Amino acid sequence: MASQSDESEKSVAGLSGQRLWDEVRIEPVEIALPGGVGLTLRAFRKSSELTPTEVEAEEEDLFDARKRGAAVDDEEEVIVDDEFQALLAEGDADQKVDEDAKATAEEEPDPADFEDDAADEDVPMFLSHKGKLLAFKSPESLVSFIRSGAPHDLAQLDSWAALAEQVQSTDIDPSEDDRYELDLVVENLRGGHDTWDLPLLIAAGEVARDLGYALRLKPVILALSPGSPLDDLDDSLRSAETGGMGGFFGRRKLKKIGAQQASLGWRSVIGKISAAVDWRD
Repeated sequence: MASQSDESEKSVAGLSGQRLWDEVRIEPVEIALPGGVGLTLRAFRKSSELTPTEVEAEEEDLFDARKRGAAVDDEEEVIVDDEFQALLAEGDADQKVDEDAKATAEEEPDPADFEDDAADEDVPMFLSHKGKLLAFKSPESLVSFIRSGAPHDLAQLDSWAALAEQVQSTDIDPSEDDRYELDLVVENLRGGHDTWDLPLLIAAGEVARDLGYALRLKPVILALSPGSPLDDLDDSLRSAETGGMGGFFGRRKLKKIGAQQASLGWRSVIGKISAAVDWRD
């Protein structure tokens, strides 16, 4: 009985260019960073089908450990304020604690409620290994790695063997929608609202979110999380780009966002992403 890998290899035989990428459901991506322009690969699959990248454990910061120890000591010291003493005197303390706990339980959603939704969601995965994005400076070096059999996170895809068998350096030609210029973001934001390049900044937000999720970069995920200043910036950029009445209000909202704050926030995000890149040539 033929395996899925064998069937994939047969289905891509003779394919090249965009037809090959469409068949294997993987795409070449070009990302420009302050350290250079790199080529890599990205795929979207259901989260239930993927094993996340392994992130190497970081060494414990001695100062953080000391702070945590101090926090534990502080928690052991019982401080009773006047209000709590009054509650004890009235015999209502236990009842109040129970009511607060019940209210908190009702307000906080059960994580299990979201498991089914998360399992059905398409999530990004890049050509990465142990939390590092593998980036190549030429199509030839990328193809050489694809064929090498070296370990990486995309190897778990059922279409990977077929891609490795068929891909040529001439196939590594990312579309315009898959080219990202993160190296220009901070400078563009510093130029002020009138010079902001909306497509550039919106695309940067998209790939930064993908990289944050795929590489498990918590600072990037938090910086771009819903309700954050950079997320508000992204929403306003998208509204401004739509035109019409929505675009009018989007541009008004953009005027209220500080260019310096936005550039500093993005500088931090790009720094975290750059630190997670493993340049292979």
